[in-house]
Amino acid sequence: MSRIANTPEAPYYAVIFTNLRTEGDNGYEAMAQRMVELASLQPGFLGFESARNEIGITVSYWKDLDSIKAWKENTEHQEAQALGRKAWYSTFKTRICKVERDYGL
Repeated sequence: MSRIANTPEAPYYAVIFTNLRTEGDNGYEAMAQRMVELASLQPGFLGFESARNEIGITVSYWKDLDSIKAWKENTEHQEAQALGRKAWYSTFKTRICKVERDYGL
C-alpha cells in the first residue's frame, strides 16, 4: 500500500536507504515485510515511505539519533543487512538526515 508517512512536527530524523537490487527475489520480499513490521515496533519509529523502479528508495523516519542507532543494532535487522550485502543488493547507500522543516498538501 502506497502512502505518505504522517510525521510529527520537525525536527526529527530520516534514514534514506537507496539501492540497486540483484536478480530474483531470493526471499527479499518476505524479509522486507518483516523489517517493516519489526521497525514499526521500535521505540522512536515514526513511519516510512518506499518506492522502486530501477532504483529502490526507502525513507524511514525516527524521533532521534538514539532510536536510529538502536534500530541499526537490532539483531534481526543486522541479519537482514548481512543478507542484503550477500544476496539482494548490487549496491546501496544509507544517508541519515535531520529534518528541520516539512510542509505539504
